[in-house]
Amino acid sequence: MTTSRAPSAAPAHARATVLVMAAVLCQQLGAAVAVLVFPAAGPLGVVTLRLAFSAIILFAVARPGLHGHRAGAWRAAIGLGVTMAAMNSLFYEAIARLPLGTAVTIEVLGPLVLSVVAGRRVSALLWAGLAFSGVALLGLGQEGLAELDVTGVFFALGAAACWALFILCNARTGAAFPRLGGLAIGMAVGALFSLPGAILTAGSALLEPTVLGLGVGVALLSTAVPYSLELMALRRIPAATFSVLTCTAPAVAALAGFIVLGQNFGLIDALAVALVVIASMGAIRTASPIKAIRRSPTDSSPEGCADKGREIRLS
Repeated sequence: MTTSRAPSAAPAHARATVLVMAAVLCQQLGAAVAVLVFPAAGPLGVVTLRLAFSAIILFAVARPGLHGHRAGAWRAAIGLGVTMAAMNSLFYEAIARLPLGTAVTIEVLGPLVLSVVAGRRVSALLWAGLAFSGVALLGLGQEGLAELDVTGVFFALGAAACWALFILCNARTGAAFPRLGGLAIGMAVGALFSLPGAILTAGSALLEPTVLGLGVGVALLSTAVPYSLELMALRRIPAATFSVLTCTAPAVAALAGFIVLGQNFGLIDALAVALVVIASMGAIRTASPIKAIRRSPTDSSPEGCADKGREIRLS
């Protein structure tokens, strides 16, 4: 009598880990490429191009219906779009002034603080203190605190606040629209909301073929490709494991800044990033689930799983 043995889950988990890390790397490479486009189109111009092309891609994939939705659903989608435009604009203005790794390290304070608030535990406060210690160390790296662009820091902090708000807005939109429909509509709203600023700062440069091509590249690297990789990964690993892996974003951002942009990263900077990464992982492990974030109308679909396992990162 022979018995069949279930295949080990280890290979599937290993493949999923590679997918998640590839997604994180794509997002940070997309941010690095965006910096290269700033001289031609400016941060606001790149934001508009990214959101516009991302909206086109998502509309083609999700094909959201535009009829039959209540006024509350439209308010949620519009709020999501405005939040996305603000978050991306602030983040791009930050990375125009700060090293990519530094800006991302500051930005992750937004969802980290939200996790701490959800945790309501003493341990959550300890993780928060560790993260803020890491951010404080950033001012001691490179040439020192005096050389750290204060305006860039405030932009990064604004992006952090918008990221926390985005998580909540995305939850409401995901509950009001099936699958990716609300996100697609929100991106279109965000592109329209950011368009006036892009026209004022970039003007006709937005229509140059090279700039348009780079805008498509930023949209693919920052949104379309990583989102697809994350959907595949979430079929193979638990959402909690996925969330912990995405906490490596600051370290990956520093690597992307070094490789693509030639930005230096010293030992103190590496220690600062490590503290924030460890604090983010710890906060996720100890935080209580936020019901508004977990809610999804399509829990059985891959998109529903993604909404439950991640806070969609669009910066």
